[in-house]
Amino acid sequence: MDIRASDEDRQRVVTALERHTGAGRLTLDEFAARVEAACGAVTQAELSAVTRDLPAIEEGPRRELLLVFLIALVTLVLLGVGLALR
Repeated sequence: MDIRASDEDRQRVVTALERHTGAGRLTLDEFAARVEAACGAVTQAELSAVTRDLPAIEEGPRRELLLVFLIALVTLVLLGVGLALR
């Protein structure tokens, strides 16, 4: 028994395929065929088969880390404004 794929899982694979195509690993025809396979995948196994022969893509900074950085930056700006108004 295999785990069913979600819409988010399928979108994540399509995004990875876009990056691989941009990097020159896939032709546009290969990209189109793999996107069709990803969108039609029902299980995680079917979905992973779409990118099995491609290297893992390094993820950028996580959203949570960016959010924490943004909150810290806003806090510093507000503190700076508060001190300047004293």
